[in-house]
Amino acid sequence: MSKHDVAIAGVGMHAWGKWGRPFVEYGTAAARDALKDSGIAWGDVDFIVGGETVRNGYGGYVAGSTFAQALGWNGARVATSYAACATGAQALDTARTRILAGLSEVALVVGADTTPKGFLKPNAGERWDDPDWLRFRLMGMTNPAYFALGARRRIDLYGATTEDFAAVKVKNAKHGLANPYARYRKEFSVADVMASPVVADPLHLMDICATSDGGAAVVLTSVEYAQRHGLTGPRINAISTVTPTFPQTQLDMPYFSSESTAAAPAPQYTHKESLARAAYEEAGISPSDVDVAEVYDLSTALELDWIEDLGLVERGTAETLVRAGDTSIGGKLPVNPSGGLACFGEAVPAQALAQVCELTWQLRGQAEGRQVEGARVGITANQGLFGHGSSVILSA
Repeated sequence: MSKHDVAIAGVGMHAWGKWGRPFVEYGTAAARDALKDSGIAWGDVDFIVGGETVRNGYGGYVAGSTFAQALGWNGARVATSYAACATGAQALDTARTRILAGLSEVALVVGADTTPKGFLKPNAGERWDDPDWLRFRLMGMTNPAYFALGARRRIDLYGATTEDFAAVKVKNAKHGLANPYARYRKEFSVADVMASPVVADPLHLMDICATSDGGAAVVLTSVEYAQRHGLTGPRINAISTVTPTFPQTQLDMPYFSSESTAAAPAPQYTHKESLARAAYEEAGISPSDVDVAEVYDLSTALELDWIEDLGLVERGTAETLVRAGDTSIGGKLPVNPSGGLACFGEAVPAQALAQVCELTWQLRGQAEGRQVEGARVGITANQGLFGHGSSVILSA
């Protein structure tokens, strides 16, 4: 046990899809499931953190208090976090920090989203100093365009093929068949993926995740509280939310240029690599200790990048791992046994929490139909806009 450990007492989710209901419904359903899973009464929760959802009006901007009111005011302290796709992990870190400071014993973290049809994009209005707005307005750079640039980079540098990308979708779709919370539960072949329309060359429609409605929640406690109450769930050993180091020499959404090394040498590690290294250092483990990973597969090619960014294999070799079946359940290093975003789609404030839910079920041995046998250590990875990102390490 490290000095940074907190206990996971309970997890819960609302099934993901396109339900067209208020996000609060999904979040409160997930929260109630997490509380039931923990055996802890809502009245005993002394801190609640909500993941902000920017598309859902004022209630989404103050998500912590929105969920607290929906569950019934209980006098708990409250906070709201936002970090784009890393929101859930940042919200978890807010709760963990308060617990480690001795200011809280039981915290509830909730994230939920109701998404529009089509691309995620900035809210309406002109914001000429906002790169996320400018990329849409000036360049037409939707998210899949960035995904395609990354995929092309893998092809040029490492010899990846579009069939390799399709194999990631095939693997994740197979994993998702056994996940009752997944939106898409359908098998695909490589030929099916390759036959789907090209969205942004070299990526096909089936290489890219959808946008979804959904919710997830986690109940955290201090280790001492867990011991007093006989709670034996997994522990969070580390949460990394480090920023990039100047100069950032790789293109990174939402920016459409990289920084020059003329003013300073390139850092030793990229932003995504540094997220993982900080998590390993905090947890006191190495990549070789990891049994299962839940990574941010906005596109199939991005999953391959993350496998390497987490240090799980050497740079440029993730395709070899996939070709050998090593990232499948039953392989040497299962990746996205939940089915990943390929099967869920994006519900932004919930997705980092959904990864923690999945790893909790895996480490408990409760992931029926998709269990990674003997899993003891798991890691997550997410990337948000504007230098946000996260990695969470859990152990049984």
